[in-house]
Amino acid sequence: MKVLITGANGLLGSEAVKYFSAIHEVHALCHRLGNCQEGVSYHYLDFAEEWSISKLPERVDVILHLAQSSKFREFPDQALDVFSVNIASTAKILEYARTAGCQKFIFASSGGIYESGAALIDENSPIVPHGQLGYYLASKLSGELLVRSYAGIMDVSILRLFFMYGRAQRRSMLLPRLVDNVRAGSLIQLQGDEGLVINPVHVSDAVSALECIMQQPGSSTFNIAGSEVVSLRQLALQISAKVGVKPVFDYVPGVHTRLVADISALRALGWIPKVGLPDGLEELV
Repeated sequence: MKVLITGANGLLGSEAVKYFSAIHEVHALCHRLGNCQEGVSYHYLDFAEEWSISKLPERVDVILHLAQSSKFREFPDQALDVFSVNIASTAKILEYARTAGCQKFIFASSGGIYESGAALIDENSPIVPHGQLGYYLASKLSGELLVRSYAGIMDVSILRLFFMYGRAQRRSMLLPRLVDNVRAGSLIQLQGDEGLVINPVHVSDAVSALECIMQQPGSSTFNIAGSEVVSLRQLALQISAKVGVKPVFDYVPGVHTRLVADISALRALGWIPKVGLPDGLEELV
């Protein structure tokens, strides 16, 4: 199959390029020169600027649209960058997919669009009211709506990722930042006794989920998360055991927040997360 992967220099994109290039013809889209994988056709496009689909392959079987703005925290100053990369590029790639004969379009969204608090969040759980989503998450939800509009033309799948992590992740993201804070002896703020409760997923498991979904006919939405439920406090203690520094907690009043995904829909397709937190965290310390 001919597979096109956007966001090819990102955490998930780079791992997807490496994995799928061994079994498929891969075209990788990225906005800067990075570590190139042998046998992959690279196309350099900056989704934050004007770009043309004329640089893309004439035909493609599968598109993994994994690109997202790296400036998601810089609202409102970088709102247009987030819009261009997360929404406008999605609309443009969908139209390209239609004209290129794409059979399967997979879009990377975020589990952050769900309301927190439920014991387990499944794919039909309530979404945060639109006015409370914030600009970045609103852009991911907008992308989902655009993608679903093409379900009558091609198979579309939406992936809601929960706290993905891995070796090459930016240190500003949750788990690498927590590692750095523990090591530096910085205050780690916890709401309630435990802080945020999550089930993070390793990037290699997210890639295996992509493969599983690529083989599944029809249109669908899937949560992608790990099998281990852990609080921020428990994570900090696990990291402490690895780096040899005792974490410093700052407890603030309130009840801890849960954002724990139900992954039974994806498990029903045979997907099983394989990387446990002890091994996954070892990559970040």
